Amino acid sequence: MTLRVSGKVVTPTGVVRQGCVELEDDRITAVAEYPAARDGHWVVPGFVDMHTHGGGGHTFTTGDADSARAAAAFHLRHGTTTLLASLVSSPFELMRDATAAFRPLVAEGVLAGVHFEGPYLSAARCGAQNPEFLRDPSTEELAALVELGEGAVRMVTLAPERDGALEAIRLLTAHRVVAAVGHTDATYDQTRAAVAAGASVGTHLFNGMRPVHHREPGPVVALLDAPNVVCELVADGVHLHDGTLTFVTSTAGPERAALITDAMAAAGMPDGEYELGGQAVTVADGVARLARDGAIAGSTLTMDAALRHAVHAGIPMADACLMVATTPARAIGLGDRLGALQVGLRADLVVLDDDLNVLRVMRGGAWVE
Repeated sequence: MTLRVSGKVVTPTGVVRQGCVELEDDRITAVAEYPAARDGHWVVPGFVDMHTHGGGGHTFTTGDADSARAAAAFHLRHGTTTLLASLVSSPFELMRDATAAFRPLVAEGVLAGVHFEGPYLSAARCGAQNPEFLRDPSTEELAALVELGEGAVRMVTLAPERDGALEAIRLLTAHRVVAAVGHTDATYDQTRAAVAAGASVGTHLFNGMRPVHHREPGPVVALLDAPNVVCELVADGVHLHDGTLTFVTSTAGPERAALITDAMAAAGMPDGEYELGGQAVTVADGVARLARDGAIAGSTLTMDAALRHAVHAGIPMADACLMVATTPARAIGLGDRLGALQVGLRADLVVLDDDLNVLRVMRGGAWVE
């Protein structure tokens, strides 16, 4: 049976002001003009969050499958139809156990994969990462995780200046795992070497990175300058000034800028005391910070809020939708299956009101209750 969803439809090439998306089963079969479309409703692609640690009081970082399922369900209600479960720096045993626990959820489609943000990161730029667990990249550990995951491990963030980083990047990319540069004190040249080795994502650009200097541009400029690198951006008004957000978008283009939440368990929850990677976190006025030193500890963001923030900052709606769906889907190797309102792709979409609040969510052709 053909189902039609109408409104202001955002496609990869722009907005169809009076349009509709037609689908059969779980696939999009047509995107077309539809003069009877209801005004005031946006129809946008389902959001793809390539970097999130939890939400709704639940976390991915402990490797607990029930908690992961609940966190994914929370974000799904906010329009995120595809997400990676991001862990933080941990002992290898936790990384191994989490991979085994999340592998069935990936097979089921609850998760799109696992993202290890660490532990192969810079101590000088660790941010809210637990310094106790930081270490040099290990190809032995990574090979074991990739084999155990059977395709579940989809992205690893590391600092390219650490010993063994380039070998680790080559190993990851050889197994079709995305290598990301983040939490790094690398120089411009070290970052370029990582990109040459196969790194293709910049983890929350600017945050947890050596800052830009006119005589040592560092990782930010190297990543922005690399045409094959997608740069993550946390659009919450805390991690980045709006001027930085719009600068990166205009410099890299929406095809190379991906909005992420970097959310922790406190997303969607009241202010209070939380935990991230074995460290105490205090959330006040919706901002999460480490209790020990005040470092930003992820966010309480959801992808619908990130979209609203980007649009209010001045990013055109069509570009912002690329940044919350199409670009991240491509960055993690899923662009041929989902991430856009386009014929042949999975029917993931979000209906928004004129203020960009979520009205309904569809995943794989079925409305989310």
